[in-house]
Formats: sequence, structure tokens, C-alpha cells
Amino acid sequence: MKTRYAFFLGLTALLVAACSNGSSTSLEQNKAVVRQMIAAINARDLDALDSLVAPGIVRHSQATPNVMVGNLDEFKAFLEQDIATIPDSHQEIVSMIAEEDRVAVMATLRGTQSGPFGDLPATDKPVDLRFLGMLRIEDGKVAEIWVEWDNLSVLTQLGLFPPAVD
Repeated sequence: MKTRYAFFLGLTALLVAACSNGSSTSLEQNKAVVRQMIAAINARDLDALDSLVAPGIVRHSQATPNVMVGNLDEFKAFLEQDIATIPDSHQEIVSMIAEEDRVAVMATLRGTQSGPFGDLPATDKPVDLRFLGMLRIEDGKVAEIWVEWDNLSVLTQLGLFPPAVD
């Protein structure tokens, strides 16, 4: 009986080890990279991204299908444009989960849209935007981002939806 119990205990340990492709330390390190990236963006310290974001970062988002980001310089330019749109923006992490080389984040961005939002003029109205992101970490840096949010909610908050009828 002891032998059978020891066998199953050993098998269980092997299965747990096989299913956790990263140690809890590396998962915590991946989460720390994401926290540091968001802190750098909040501080407007885009130079700090050089040590946190891979040179070939790729950003995906159906919320902004015409925005293409395929390297660090394009990512910084994208962030500069975002900051010009909502200069007082601040991101706050609501929750974060890490598994393997991915970190999932639910966060909130708050600020006032005092710059153009794409083709839309500044409204000087506040926005409170909940968004979801999935970030892939490679060699200790963010290498890929998928981010989505509810554009209709943003447009409604800014008074741009429903559209004015002429």
C-alpha cells in the first residue's frame, strides 16, 4: 500500500512540475516587468522602456485596427500620441495573472481627453476606461502585446456617441 501511495505521490509531483512550465519566481519576474512598464508610462519616462520592452515589440488591437506597432520606436511614438490625447492619463492595474511567458492584465486608464482622438477633436471630458491586455515576455522584456477595450464606452463618455444628427 505504501509503495502504491508513494508511486501516486511521485506521479502527482511529476504532473505538477510538467504543467508549470515556469517557476513561480519567473512568473513573478514577468509580472514585475509589466508593472514596471506601466509605471514608466505613467511617469512619462519612455526612455525606461528601453530596458523593459523588446526592440521588436509587436502590438495587436482590434480596438485600433489601423495602428501598427512593430518595434520599440513605433511603440514609443504610439504612447507619445496617447499622452498628447490624454495628457493626465494614469493606468492602474486591477488584476494580473501570469502563466508560462504570458501576463494577463485588467487595468483602468483615467484622464481627460484634451487632445485629438484620431480624427475626433478634443472634448476636454474625462474618460474612465477599463481595458484587458495580454503581454508576452521574452528574455525579461515585453515582446508582444494584445490589448482590447470598449470603444463605444469611450465615445459615450466623451459625448461623441450617439453621433450628432444634422
